[in-house]
Amino acid sequence: MDTTPQAYRPETAILDLGDAFYDPVTPANFPETHLRFRNDRAAAEVGLETLGGGEWIEHFGRFEPMPGSLVEPLALRYHGHQFRNYNPEIGDGRGFLFAQLRDTGDRLMDLATKGSGTTPWSRFGDGRLTLKGGMREVLATEMLEALGVPTSRSFSLIETGEQLERNDEPSPTRAAVLVRLSHSHIRIGTFQRLAYDRDADNMARLVGYVLRNLYAEEPGDDAAAQLLDRVVGRTATLAASYMAAGFVHGVLNTDNINVTGESFDYGPWRWAPTWDPAFTAAYFDHAGLYAFGRQPEAIHWNAMQLAVALRTVSEAQPLIDILETFPERYQRAVSEAILWRVGVVPLDSTRDRALVQAIEQGMTQSGIGIDRFFFDAFGGTVPADDAFAAARAALVGYTARKPRDHAYWSGAPCSMLIDEVEAIWSAIDQRNDWAPFHAKIAAIRHMGEALAD
Repeated sequence: MDTTPQAYRPETAILDLGDAFYDPVTPANFPETHLRFRNDRAAAEVGLETLGGGEWIEHFGRFEPMPGSLVEPLALRYHGHQFRNYNPEIGDGRGFLFAQLRDTGDRLMDLATKGSGTTPWSRFGDGRLTLKGGMREVLATEMLEALGVPTSRSFSLIETGEQLERNDEPSPTRAAVLVRLSHSHIRIGTFQRLAYDRDADNMARLVGYVLRNLYAEEPGDDAAAQLLDRVVGRTATLAASYMAAGFVHGVLNTDNINVTGESFDYGPWRWAPTWDPAFTAAYFDHAGLYAFGRQPEAIHWNAMQLAVALRTVSEAQPLIDILETFPERYQRAVSEAILWRVGVVPLDSTRDRALVQAIEQGMTQSGIGIDRFFFDAFGGTVPADDAFAAARAALVGYTARKPRDHAYWSGAPCSMLIDEVEAIWSAIDQRNDWAPFHAKIAAIRHMGEALAD
């Protein structure tokens, strides 16, 4: 086993795109900086776990540039469909790209912010983040990572000593700045902006940047189709992983879909208590556009918008042919993801799909909690309830992918339902008690160890 510490390897690849893609910005000057969460596990993957407390605050609360990386923060430009209404007036409005660096897998990674002040794209916003919003993003990313979802990582959360007024929660409320570690912040909306401007030269430049830097491939004869193929595969996997996790993102707009297929930017998210396709996360999603069961459809629709944008530099038919592979890729990925949570080794696509369908039907009919079901079923044992008769029959011949010998299996399921989240926030809000928050992160990571291959 290689135990060599990861070296800090700074990058500036984003500058290759040119200043048509971003705007230099100045971070907010916060009155206070109280460190509330530091992700040393993620920091170790990019060579930053040895930063002292003062250095951490200087970089991630005061935004002193990282050595060898970007000399100034960059607010990225993009457009997007928001609840399927096209908006050309958006971009990084309360965050920026702070630094780029390499991780242990030699991937190009971004350190980017949320709540770091106003930018040219802030419109009428204050560029700030509530402490509750930051806390919720930490919890979401930790839980998703443990459940096998490709996700950004919450890297740092610092309370800033400001009081914010918000219409959708009790105010004034506390403020924070979040730093996330992500495999790029290039969105489908980044491509849409170039298509809107009919900017074929920069579109070709962006396609090449993504293929080379995010997929480690040289562009071929039809680079746009090559890229779409990769994105369709990754986003189909993302949609499948949401379903297996029981997660509802809530705002699957094209500006929130990363072309690496990595989930990010968490706002009104929730975990579904039961397998209810109509369950929604956002109180403003009145039509259920991004309901639990409609997430694969929503992500497929977003991939279609990328294809539309890529028509700027490609013929239509190759892009259409690739888009049509999404349903099959999704079906394959969701079978793999659900069987991973059930803790059995896949057999073949036909049997796997039949088993997954029986499991979904059993959960729907029984009303069992999603977390409870997957906890009890891990290793291939489903409830004796009549609703799972077809699943029990379909499981014959499957083998466990790992034993239930981790201490996690002797306790209770780890979950992240809304009442738990509100209780964690209440302790912070009322008593400045962060113990339940840190205890929850420890419990999530304990579950992640039990599930990991």
